[in-house]
Amino acid sequence: MNKKCIIAMSGGVDSSVAAFLMKEKGYECIGATMKLYDNEEIGISREKTCCSLDDIEDARAVARRLSMPYYVFNFKDEFEEKVINKFIKTYENGGTPNPCIDCNRYLKFEKLFQRMYELGYDYVVTGHYAILEEKDGWFYLKKGKDDTKDQSYVLYSLTQNQLSHIQFPLGEYSKTEIRKIAEEQHFLNARKRDSQDICFVPDGDYAKFIEGYLGKTYPDGDFVDINGNVIGRHHGIIRYTNGQRKGLGVAFGKPMYVAGKDIEKNTVTLCTNDELFSKEVNAVDFNALVPNLPDEFKCKARVRYNMKEQGATAYLDGDKLKLIFDEPQRAITKGQAVVLYDGDIVIGGGTIV
Repeated sequence: MNKKCIIAMSGGVDSSVAAFLMKEKGYECIGATMKLYDNEEIGISREKTCCSLDDIEDARAVARRLSMPYYVFNFKDEFEEKVINKFIKTYENGGTPNPCIDCNRYLKFEKLFQRMYELGYDYVVTGHYAILEEKDGWFYLKKGKDDTKDQSYVLYSLTQNQLSHIQFPLGEYSKTEIRKIAEEQHFLNARKRDSQDICFVPDGDYAKFIEGYLGKTYPDGDFVDINGNVIGRHHGIIRYTNGQRKGLGVAFGKPMYVAGKDIEKNTVTLCTNDELFSKEVNAVDFNALVPNLPDEFKCKARVRYNMKEQGATAYLDGDKLKLIFDEPQRAITKGQAVVLYDGDIVIGGGTIV
């Protein structure tokens, strides 16, 4: 009997080609798009964001072309609770969240998995650029072949059970090869641009979204230097993130950057570029993706999605991680993920505190 899989379809070219590749392998497939919000509720137009109405129609058209059943699953309540509310809370607590990681964790690989089990299917398939390798009964998550598209960083929270029921058919391909396949199959989205923004904040104005969503404003406060001296006024603490230079609204006579935030005092600390660098990272909720990790080990690590891994020493204490980089790293940011690597293999990751 054929293995059966649910293709998580965003309406983009990657998940569309993932569906085609699984069909070519002989899998019995259905397409599914997660309806995560009503655009009107979050104050955006229909286009320019993943999971919009237009994207649903694009996914439906590809599924029809592949003679594949297609469904839209309503996960709005879960998305609001697990992604949007957490996004807002992290900003309010002085961090900078990564909602794409939370969406993968709680929606794609939790709610969609639930549907997979309910329907009696075998796999959830996504268009992520990552590779899975099984060895001695253990599933290893590895970086995708295309370094410019590798998405292993946002998948660090997966469990062994989940990895055993996931397929990433794009892992061995480059983006150019994927677009070529889409064109050969005459998919209407073969040249559709990749979504670069957070789906529910497509214009990138996080503060505007949060204030509009909650119907509240955040008070002005003081900019201070690293010695605590007041050097200006900010316009609401949620408008700033570590490493930010543009949009400070104050001229200092030299480039100044956001170094941190104090929620209780409602202050934003600014510093020079040199003062942004540090070696130490602390993280919680560490999820190990390789077996039998020692308490101390050498590794490579990333503290943001688009950075090259850097050498470091990791110290584990349960699900708490302390990481000391070999060289200072710029603008390590609370709320972001730190992900550890051994070559192409993802060792695990956690949330920076």
